[in-house]
Amino acid sequence: MTPNETSTQPSSPQSATKTSSRRASSASPEKPPGPLSITTVPSERETIKVNNANATDLKNACDDALKRYLSRPNLFKQIHLHTDVKLTLGWTSVFVAAATGLYGWKTEFEQAKPAVWAGFILYAILTTLQTLYAYFVEGDVIFIGRRKSFCKRIFTEKITISSRTVPVSSPAPIASPSNAPSYSLNITYLQSTSGGKSLLCKNRTQGSQEYSAFFDEKGVMAQETFERWVGELVEAAMEGKST
Repeated sequence: MTPNETSTQPSSPQSATKTSSRRASSASPEKPPGPLSITTVPSERETIKVNNANATDLKNACDDALKRYLSRPNLFKQIHLHTDVKLTLGWTSVFVAAATGLYGWKTEFEQAKPAVWAGFILYAILTTLQTLYAYFVEGDVIFIGRRKSFCKRIFTEKITISSRTVPVSSPAPIASPSNAPSYSLNITYLQSTSGGKSLLCKNRTQGSQEYSAFFDEKGVMAQETFERWVGELVEAAMEGKST
């Protein structure tokens, strides 16, 4: 199955969003509910306020809002594989360091040296693996979700989303939407059946929007605006078509 490339440009509240969609097939053969079809009660949202001069805070707020939005009932169940792997490596290295230190404290120096060296080397290997995993395997991925649906047959959907901050190309002395950093998403959507053995479709979409479209001058997040933008991108990936 050969992927085709098209461009997708979801509507945005303040500026045009540049997106592209690469499809492994035509539109998804099954049509499960998308994020926009499941409404969010405004009372369920908590006010989000960050320092809008800090791009890291802005990105983290958007990442967290995206996870909450797509993890709602009837949408995707978040998979914490990357977090679990990093936690396992991290805690294992802590236990190795603690055991090595305890052994070295209770044992004569000369007798303990081989074991202490072994513990030190193992600790260094574990922390190095954790760093390499975060950089090369996890990368910019912030959300992996899976959902099983039934529409004439049982099929599985998997969505993987990566995010990053796109800095301004040429900083200006006065901040404005035209020179503000942007929030960029890359979305990969897979739909399969027979336990993942039969691929029904594989679509990719990407889009970016200035942070100023989602946060006001006080740093308060316009969650409904952000969720609508994310929902349009996700549904564009699910349907494999331009919007």
